[in-house]
Amino acid sequence: MLRILKYFKWYYYIVIILIVLLVYIQVSCDLTLADYIQKIVDMLLAKNTDRNVLGRVALEMAGISVGSILARASTSYLAVRMAADFSRRLRKMIFEKVDSFSMEEINSFSTASLITRTTNDVQQVQQVVMIGLNMAITAPIMAIRGIGMVLGFSTEITSIIAVGIVAIVLMVNVIFVVVIPKFKKIQKLIDRLNLVTRENLTGIRVIRAYNGEQYQEEKFGEVNDEVTKTNIFVNRAMSLIDPFMFFTLNMVNLLIIWIGAYLLSNGSLGDMSVGLGRLTSYTMYTMQIIFSFMMLTFLFILIPRGSVSANRIMEVLNKNVKVSDPISNTPSTDLKGAIEFKDVCFKYPHAETCVIENINLSIKQGETVAFVGSTGSGKSTLINLIPRFYDVTMGELLVNGVNVKDFKLKDLRSLIGYVPQQGILFSGTIASNLSIGENEIPKDKMMEAIKVAQAEEFVSKLELGLESPIAQGGTNVSGGQKQRLSIARAIVNNPEIYIFDDSIAPGEAFCG
Repeated sequence: MLRILKYFKWYYYIVIILIVLLVYIQVSCDLTLADYIQKIVDMLLAKNTDRNVLGRVALEMAGISVGSILARASTSYLAVRMAADFSRRLRKMIFEKVDSFSMEEINSFSTASLITRTTNDVQQVQQVVMIGLNMAITAPIMAIRGIGMVLGFSTEITSIIAVGIVAIVLMVNVIFVVVIPKFKKIQKLIDRLNLVTRENLTGIRVIRAYNGEQYQEEKFGEVNDEVTKTNIFVNRAMSLIDPFMFFTLNMVNLLIIWIGAYLLSNGSLGDMSVGLGRLTSYTMYTMQIIFSFMMLTFLFILIPRGSVSANRIMEVLNKNVKVSDPISNTPSTDLKGAIEFKDVCFKYPHAETCVIENINLSIKQGETVAFVGSTGSGKSTLINLIPRFYDVTMGELLVNGVNVKDFKLKDLRSLIGYVPQQGILFSGTIASNLSIGENEIPKDKMMEAIKVAQAEEFVSKLELGLESPIAQGGTNVSGGQKQRLSIARAIVNNPEIYIFDDSIAPGEAFCG
């Protein structure tokens, strides 16, 4: 958990200092109220108490209470704002890191796991930071100040508090040992749950075509039941804490009152008019101490779960990116649209043999080359090496006479118009899908690309034209229309190299 705190901004520490000061004010106010209660009890037991003095003390108590409330509210506000800002930064960092991954790094995590790490895990860390800033600062200050107030009052009563604290610590250790492994299991199960759900949604057509609904329901039900059972186990274990805490608190108070009454009766605490007030304030100090340890125990349970999530986030942020920009700028070249494979071999991570090997091929500007082969022969793998979705295992791949590894990724990919096997569209408009990666593209340039891709017929019939909305995944257009827009997107920037990964078939009736 501590490793992720290195991403704190410098001004977070100023906020933490403010929170410490506010918590100190709050605790001081709360403990001062106990002194005022002792004063009021002493005044009530004394004869001929001036009511005006009693009223003034009551007003002072009200003012101190307001100060405590304001300090507490300010602490909560700062903690919430800081935790929310930190989680926003974490989500952004994870997204940018994943965006820089090559296909190798992406495949090392499942898509469902990356989604969970960006959402649920960040939320767990946010909760720890938010609650921790309150409890991790409040509890120690309250415990230390409270213990300092009760020391030297009575050996018998101080021993009762010590026994209560030991009982709480032992209980927390038992729960800690039992529950922590389950927290790790829960996060992994959430990954699996997201994976099964995502598979079901993306493959819904195949599932229905083969009447596989029952199989998918059973598959989902199995994972869902396991998540439920684990959560029930954790919640049952955690539910034992509150009853035990309050039982301990009540027993400590009961014993203090019982032994305190005995000590008052034999004069060990002094005269009744003085001893009763001291005993009353002592009881309030005891409650503050016990509550502080209750907060610490809750924090000790919360932090391990947040720590599991923080470690999962750090796995993403610390992942070594194998396909990255070179240190130097992209070399200049006079060649345009040229590709050359020199003894290229490639094998997927953890594979024993190469998928493609000893590839030697030279493609000049203006040439059209088709890779023909059976399914699984490595056609897509070969062309995925050009934009560096993967790096070659051996050999060299040159674009315009320059090794692709010497290109800045942005410079390399700006030379390429890429159309994948399945047309992929993003939520937005037709215009925003065509101009992805570019700030502004003139409307006439977009229409020219649409015309070349043979998409003009259906785009012109849309009421909003280029501003027509596109649903997530392009679900509001047909497969052929989706593929034509994908082709138009590759054409619109007039790149030097076009790559069509088996993507002409859906539009071959019009552009074959």
